Order: sequence, then C-alpha cells, then structure tokens
Amino acid sequence: MTKPQVTIEYCPKCGWMLRAAYMAQELLQTFSDDLSGVLLRPSAVSGRYTIFCDDAIMFDRKEMGRFPEIKELKQLIRDQAAPGKSLGHSDGKHVRQD
Repeated sequence: MTKPQVTIEYCPKCGWMLRAAYMAQELLQTFSDDLSGVLLRPSAVSGRYTIFCDDAIMFDRKEMGRFPEIKELKQLIRDQAAPGKSLGHSDGKHVRQD
C-alpha cells in the first residue's frame, strides 16, 4: 500500500508560500511515517490555497472563507491518511474508532 501525498497549492502573488511551508513542516513532523511527502505547488490561480491528500480536497480557502487551523488540518489529514492515529493534545474532541 502506497502512502498518500499531501499537496498544498498556494497563491505566490498573495505571499502565502511561508504559510504553506509552515503547514508542510507541521504535517511532515506529525505524519513522518504516514505520508510519502508534502508537495508545495504555486498556483496559477490568484487567491488559491487548497490542500489535497492525493486527489481528495481536504481544505479549500475560498470555499471555507478562511485558512485552516493547524490542529484542524492535522485532524483532516489524519482521518484520510492514518485513521486511528492519536494526535495527542491536538485531538480535541475527536473520537477514535478502533
């Protein structure tokens, strides 16, 4: 079974590269054994900030009207890439399904 890849597509004109790099670092640190990698992809579309796990959209800034909180993003990626993985204090109210 191949490990999923996360892609963060960001608008370079909006100056969101550092935000994307920070989120990539957080995901790689948390999911080092669960992901094949995190790709940062500059978007040709202005204002785009979309996070994919393989081909599935995990978070779209335009649709949500905001950026994801890192805790929220980790939960979304965990649910897709590593169900059942504990995120420690970042788990919040998530109920593990064993």
